Amino acid sequence: MKTSNPVLSRLGQAAERERSAGYAPAGPYGAPAYGDPHQTATGYPVAPATTQAMTVDDVVVKTVTLLAIVGASAAAAWVLIPDSLMGAAWIGAALVGLVLGLVISFSRVANPALVVTYAVIEGVFVGMVSKFFEVIAGYEGIVLQAVVATFGVFFVMAMLYKARVIRATPKFVRGMIAVMAGLFAVMLINLVLSLFGVHTGLRDNGALGIGFSLICIVVASLSFILSFAEVEEGVRLGLPQRYSWTAAFGILVSLIWLYIEILRLLSYFQGDD
Repeated sequence: MKTSNPVLSRLGQAAERERSAGYAPAGPYGAPAYGDPHQTATGYPVAPATTQAMTVDDVVVKTVTLLAIVGASAAAAWVLIPDSLMGAAWIGAALVGLVLGLVISFSRVANPALVVTYAVIEGVFVGMVSKFFEVIAGYEGIVLQAVVATFGVFFVMAMLYKARVIRATPKFVRGMIAVMAGLFAVMLINLVLSLFGVHTGLRDNGALGIGFSLICIVVASLSFILSFAEVEEGVRLGLPQRYSWTAAFGILVSLIWLYIEILRLLSYFQGDD
């Protein structure tokens, strides 16, 4: 089964592999699709049910589980990692998280253990970043403000998607992929330049820094639409339940990115200069 959405094509390919292995989604309530009792509406033969298909509830549960893991890991890192090692833990967790995120994103199989490991590592990263702004920089209350704002944006985007105000059309998806790739490249180049002592002002509290953070916040918010569409498509294709971990991973990535960008933006308006 093909899909016109390039981001979701991996889900369709996974569904094809599951069917070729003897699994095919049945009709409503687990019954064969209408017509031939041995065949689904898509023409695939109904095989004995060997695994449950993913549902929206599965994705919700997995997302909440991953968020709890991130929160616990962040709290542990905040308390246990001394300030002298904050920089090393911050950078190390960011690099390891980036590698794991890329592996999960480009993998063609669902790997719950890898997703959970990613949540633990990202928890360390989030904990160190949060502690820096809240304690080291002295912006009291900024973490709570960023958390509230992050989940506020998430629920607004969920409502907009449910109401079909914003849709994950092929054109929208292609545009989002291009913009996110561009932002990633810009942030990577900026990071490399900063290592050589070149400051572009992209991450300072000036007009350029504020504008760039606002762009990142908008793009991170819109990336939820891609995640919601991925969940919807996965349920429609009848993917196995374990793929709910992959869908939850996509939501988690957007939540963490959005939180970090909001945290950074709030810090600009609480600085002394």
